[in-house]
Amino acid sequence: MSVTETRLGGDQATDLSTSSAENNFSDTIVMSTQPKASPRNMGKIRWILTCSALYSATLLYGLDTTIVADVQVPIVERFGHVDQLTWVGAAFPLGSVVVILPLGVIYGLFDSKWMYIVSFALFEAGSALCGGAPNMNALIIGRVIAGIGGSGLYLGNLNIFASLTTIQERPMYFAGAGLCWGVGAILGPVIGGAFAESSATWRWAFYINLVVAGFSGPIYVFSLPSIPPKPGVSTLKKILEIDILGSTLVAGIFAMFIIPLTLAEGSWAWDDASTITCLVLCGALTAIFIGQQAFSIFTTPERRIFPVGLLHSRTLILLFISTAATSTNLFIPVYYIPLYFQFTHGDDTMEAAVRLLPFVLIGVFTTMVSGGIIPRTGFYMPWYVLSGVAATLGGALMYTVKNNTSTGAVYGYSIPIAIGAGSSLQIGYSVAQAILPISKQPAAIRFINMSQLGGTTIALTIAGRVFQTYAFKNVKQALSGLGFTDGQVVAAVAGAQGTMLDSLTPGVREAVLEGIVKAIAKAYILVIVGGATTLICSFFMKREKVFQDTATSIQDVEEKE
Repeated sequence: MSVTETRLGGDQATDLSTSSAENNFSDTIVMSTQPKASPRNMGKIRWILTCSALYSATLLYGLDTTIVADVQVPIVERFGHVDQLTWVGAAFPLGSVVVILPLGVIYGLFDSKWMYIVSFALFEAGSALCGGAPNMNALIIGRVIAGIGGSGLYLGNLNIFASLTTIQERPMYFAGAGLCWGVGAILGPVIGGAFAESSATWRWAFYINLVVAGFSGPIYVFSLPSIPPKPGVSTLKKILEIDILGSTLVAGIFAMFIIPLTLAEGSWAWDDASTITCLVLCGALTAIFIGQQAFSIFTTPERRIFPVGLLHSRTLILLFISTAATSTNLFIPVYYIPLYFQFTHGDDTMEAAVRLLPFVLIGVFTTMVSGGIIPRTGFYMPWYVLSGVAATLGGALMYTVKNNTSTGAVYGYSIPIAIGAGSSLQIGYSVAQAILPISKQPAAIRFINMSQLGGTTIALTIAGRVFQTYAFKNVKQALSGLGFTDGQVVAAVAGAQGTMLDSLTPGVREAVLEGIVKAIAKAYILVIVGGATTLICSFFMKREKVFQDTATSIQDVEEKE
């Protein structure tokens, strides 16, 4: 087999291919130069404790992503300001997504151990502020701070596992991280609702993070090894390597995108000057960011906040797009399956969350299976085919759900989405690192992480706006002439007036439910698009093997040539 290498300069990827056509699954074998021996120098007990602490923090991060879904009613009852309710849910992902790229760079410059501890401290500080919030504004600020810290925890988890595992072990550990994040996000409404309905009150939905910190904190300090990526380089020089302008522009882009879509038709009208200004600024900042990164303005090609060089690799572009699409396929059902049962079956918080169990169990099983099989077979492309087909089918089925669809049918329709999401959710991280040299590992992680968290945030923001818009329109039409104000309709759709449906006549109530279910169905259009996008991307992926011990490494190729 003749193997050639194309090396791309700066941030660019290393892409191995064979001279033969990509017409079967055995032609191409790609290997990283990473060591086969375990890079960690610690005993089994210490490693188990370290993994447990890392995974518990990732679980908490996932938990906080959705924990406010079922505590919004008591929060509004305590603080009022129903017009600010959307911010309670949007503040956390906003804080997370605006720091993804800067934190990815920082993890590549500073000791991962201490960066992780700082992120953990921020996450806990934000949680403490939320738990003790005296008003709605303090709660929102706390959610932003917790989101920033949580993003650092997730990135740190991936960077630490990348440094302490072999390339063959990594898919399983990364699958574990994705599993904990996903399970946490799914359990968030359950735990939040349980606290809200108990004597502990909704505040303990945030205080619980402080309890877990008592277990995890000492392990981070005493068990995590130091992982300095650039030993001997001064702190000042490291700080100067950060692309400050690029970081600021990224934060501005996401903020200007999320804010108007969160507040439009609520606090602001679509034609309000504030909405228009934000959307215009989003477009302008995006154009400026593209130019700044393309021409390395106030930075250098090596220090750009976005790993532009990775865009020269077809494989990495396809992984980026597919990861964003798969994240969409995971989180749309997590939010909208419980919502469906709360409206149509009158489920309380716990009952609605339990309805997610079939989705959760299948998703967890598929994630672990893909993470275990890929290192053995080396092939990743078939998993994206499975992901795309299953998610598209499941999304189309969920789009057909009516308010009188049987419970069993809804469970069954959600299973293909779970298979689609679980089969490819985390493998992008492992594949990206397998085809890149060690020096590009931090860039690979932040590249895929930007896709995963950014895709999730954008998808949920769009889905939330679509649901709110259509639900308000449909419910208002069903209640026409009955004397309900727009404010009451908005509050009912947001779940802040759960008793409204009970006061309606059966005919009107049926019309209202039909309107809400139709609005929920609109959200599943994003799943259909996400599945189709993943499937299309899979057709352009290489039929190559990765993670193979017997393959020729990049270094070996260079020596032979």
